[in-house]
Amino acid sequence: MLHFTLRQLQVFEKVASHLNYSRAAEELYLSQPAVSMQIKQLEGHIGLPLFEQMGKKIFLTEAGIELLPYARNIAQQMLEMEAMFDEMKGLGQGKLTLSVVNTANYFTPQLLASFCRQHPNITVSLQVANRDAVLKQLADNSTDLAIMGQPPSGLDITAKQFLDNPLVVIAQPGHALTKMKPVKLAQLAAHPFVSREQGSGTRSAMERVFAQHHIHPRISMEMETNEAIKQAVGAGMGLGILSLHSIELELETARLVMLDVEHFPLLRHWFIAHRSNKRLSSAALAFKEFLLSGRVSA
Repeated sequence: MLHFTLRQLQVFEKVASHLNYSRAAEELYLSQPAVSMQIKQLEGHIGLPLFEQMGKKIFLTEAGIELLPYARNIAQQMLEMEAMFDEMKGLGQGKLTLSVVNTANYFTPQLLASFCRQHPNITVSLQVANRDAVLKQLADNSTDLAIMGQPPSGLDITAKQFLDNPLVVIAQPGHALTKMKPVKLAQLAAHPFVSREQGSGTRSAMERVFAQHHIHPRISMEMETNEAIKQAVGAGMGLGILSLHSIELELETARLVMLDVEHFPLLRHWFIAHRSNKRLSSAALAFKEFLLSGRVSA
C-alpha cells in the first residue's frame, strides 16, 4: 500500500507542470529545498524516480508520466469537494482562537492567510508560545485549537497529524563536516551542539536518535528559541538540530548549511489538537478540516 500524502502529490504536480523546481516553489510559496524534499519523500513511497536531470533541465521519468494525470485528477476533485462542503456549511462570520508552539509560527501565518482568503469573515486570534504555555492553554480551555509537534500525554486531547516536520542538522558555512557526504552519526559526537532546552520536542527527538545508536552528543549550550540557535550556529558556536521549516530563509541566503547526516532528516509531524470534549465552533471546525484536507504545505 502506498502511503504518500496529498500534499506530496500537489508538489509533484507543480514541479511536473513547470519542469522546474524554482517555479514550483514560487507558486507554492515554498523554498526550493522544501520542494526537493517533498519529491524525494514521494519517490521513496513509490519506490521509483519521478524525475531525471539532463544538464540543467529536468524531465519526467516513465513513472512520473504515469503519475501526473492521477495527481491532476485528485487535485481537481479536492477543489470540487472543498467547494461543495463550503456551500453546505454556508460559513459566515466567526472567531477562531489558535495557539501554536514557537517553531510552528514559521509556517502558520502562511496557512492562516490561505484559510482567511477562503473565509474572509472569520476573525483569527493567534497565540504563539512555548510548548508548556500551549499545553496550559489547552488545559485551561482558553484556545480552540493548537498546533504542536508532539501530542501531550495525560490530557484528554484529540490530535491529528497534518504536516511533516523534518528535523535536520545545521552548521556554519565552511564547517569541516560540510565536505563529508554522508556524515556518520558517530562523527557528530566530536563536535559541540547548541540545543533546545530539555522537554522541547526537538530536544527529545535529538536525544532519542543518539540514544538509539549509543552516541553521547556534546551539548555545549542550551537555548529556548530557534532564532538564538540559528545565530549561535551561524557564529560557529556549534552544530544544531532544527526543523527544516525554521531555516528555509537561512538556507536560501547561505547563512547556514544543512549537513548530509545518516539517519537524518528525522521525520516528525505537526499535529492539530483540541480538548476531546470541546465543542468546536464552525470556524474552528473549518480550520481543522482545512489543515486535514491534505492540501496544506509549508
